[in-house]
Amino acid sequence: MVAEASLRGRTYIVSKAIIDHGLSMAGPRRVYMDYASTTPIDPRVLEAMMPYFRERFGNTMSPHSWGMEAREALERARETVATFIGANPMELIFTSSATESNNLAIKGVALANRGRGRHIITSKIEHPSVLEPCKWLKKNGFEVTYLPVDVHGIVDPGDVEEAIRRDTILVSIMHANNEIGTIEPIKEIGEICGERGVYFHVDAAQSLGKLPVNVEEMRVDLLTLSAHKIYGPKGVGGLYVRDGVRLEPLLHGGGHEYGLRSSTVNVAGAVGFAKACEIAREVMYEEAEKLGRICRRLIHEMLGIDGVHLTGHPEKRLPTIASFWLEFIDGERLIMELNERGVAASTGSACSSGKIEPSHVLLAIGLNERQAKSGLRLSIGRWTTEDEVDYVIECMRGIAAKYRGM
Repeated sequence: MVAEASLRGRTYIVSKAIIDHGLSMAGPRRVYMDYASTTPIDPRVLEAMMPYFRERFGNTMSPHSWGMEAREALERARETVATFIGANPMELIFTSSATESNNLAIKGVALANRGRGRHIITSKIEHPSVLEPCKWLKKNGFEVTYLPVDVHGIVDPGDVEEAIRRDTILVSIMHANNEIGTIEPIKEIGEICGERGVYFHVDAAQSLGKLPVNVEEMRVDLLTLSAHKIYGPKGVGGLYVRDGVRLEPLLHGGGHEYGLRSSTVNVAGAVGFAKACEIAREVMYEEAEKLGRICRRLIHEMLGIDGVHLTGHPEKRLPTIASFWLEFIDGERLIMELNERGVAASTGSACSSGKIEPSHVLLAIGLNERQAKSGLRLSIGRWTTEDEVDYVIECMRGIAAKYRGM
């Protein structure tokens, strides 16, 4: 069932069936239902990026015309992305990913403010790129409180207020969960943090471009962004840092990005990120309505299959994620069955898909270990069609009949 693969001295557990199949798709067609993992780049984004790979390839720190040209493009991109989230351009720095942004926000605040306090609050359903930095800080003299969630995955703002202590320096709660799609009460939590003088960090990698994201309205101090979740390029993310927030850089070098993230800047990536934000600003509401309609139908049809149960909030959820647990099959086997039929889906977060263990998110909302291993996430996006939904439902009905008959 499983095999071990070694990469740079580290061992990963992977499905033997996936190794055997490689990247082949045996089904009659290919249907992508894993947009929450990553999105295809929009052709308009790629077109905007292309000049910065060849003609305008300069280093932003160089004093000549090539460097100035690159620097101007970078600052235009910064302004576009910052405007999209209601921020001042000087409050936005570009990073390599949402993972780096989360690490910089959490470790950076902790290290810069440890003289004031060493207590951090987060939730049990955060992305690993939040939970792992918190684990690292705990090993290095900090205390971390992990808040529970209800059966739908919602953090109670009252729990946040109760958990804040005199030595609390940071609260980190995601905007929308990447596995079950539940939307958190960010504004209410932000108001509590503001009143108590505690920095508030929000991971908005999954919600950007799907929900309105405004740092002033949400009352956040730090906000994590990602380009490849909104039809932009991989390898570029962003971190909003409110003016006045004390942050210790993790990368030291030439002083790029206002001294908070030294490294030669990915100008083409920043330009692509900005173009993706421009497109999202134009189509977000119309797209959310369309995808919400498709997603609701997908959920309705899936719940018509005996033994399929919805996870996440029935209403307060992203219009792009349909998540379930199934009685008749475990998640890993289901993903392989769908893959053989040409359907790309996920058991949850792609960043931890190499680990055969229960989803920490599904365990946190009250599922037992067996149920938490049977999770399925179907996520849709810009190019998903009703016909593709019909095909996925047909596949799921066939798989359900097959395994219930065993």
